[in-house]
Amino acid sequence: MLNRYKKTYEKIAMGLLSFMPDEKDLKVLQQTIQKYDTEQDWELYLYKLDADYIGLIGVERFDTELIVRHISVDPSHRGEGIGTTMVQELAEQNPTCRVSACQLTKPFIEKCLHTKEEADIHV
Repeated sequence: MLNRYKKTYEKIAMGLLSFMPDEKDLKVLQQTIQKYDTEQDWELYLYKLDADYIGLIGVERFDTELIVRHISVDPSHRGEGIGTTMVQELAEQNPTCRVSACQLTKPFIEKCLHTKEEADIHV
C-alpha cells in the first residue's frame, strides 16, 4: 500500500532513494529529500508491505499529469512486481491524471510494465 511520505520516515526514504544510481552521494540525497519536503508539486510515497517499507515512488504533479521522478524497491524484494504495483496504485489514486516517466525512470517503468501502453500509464 502506498503511503504519503512524512518527515518521520526520512531515514527510510533516504535509504530507499539511495538504491537509485543518481542518488548515491549523501549531499545529492539530502537535496532530493529537501525538494520533496519543500516543493508543493513534488510528492513522495512509500510502499508498505506487511510491517516494512520496501519501496518508494516520487512524482512531480502537474494539472493532469504525474511524472515519476524516482522509483526504488528494496533489493531483497526486487522481481516481485512491487514497482508495477506502486505505479498502478499511483494511477488508481489519481484517476484524473496521466502517469508518465522522466528520462531517469523511463527504463525501469517500461521494464515493470513490459509495454509502454499497459493500463493508463504513459512513458
